[in-house]
Amino acid sequence: QVQVVESGGGVVQAGGSLRLSCAASGSSFSIKGMGWYRQAPGKQRELVASINGGDSPNYADSVKGRFSIFRDNAKNTVYLQMNSLKPEDTAVYYCNVRVGRLLGPTYVYWGQGTQVTVSS
Repeated sequence: QVQVVESGGGVVQAGGSLRLSCAASGSSFSIKGMGWYRQAPGKQRELVASINGGDSPNYADSVKGRFSIFRDNAKNTVYLQMNSLKPEDTAVYYCNVRVGRLLGPTYVYWGQGTQVTVSS
């Protein structure tokens, strides 16, 4: 069973920064990709940023230029650096980990979520 543990959420004023971390462990398969999603009250969960293998990171339009995702493969950890935070970034942020063999099925695991609150 893959364990996905997030950390780094909190309360910050608008314009501030936070860094989220997500560590995956326990997988016997390779990690194909990692990413961050978020869900605000009353809204659907949406992709924030993802990084897959050697591909370029993918960002939601709403966070481009403000957020950066990067991965430490040796530690099976992905980070989300969030700068110039806005009140509309307030949400529960979830880490997403995709594992599997290169040409086999992909298994998806989620973290428990970490709250990010941006005050105006």
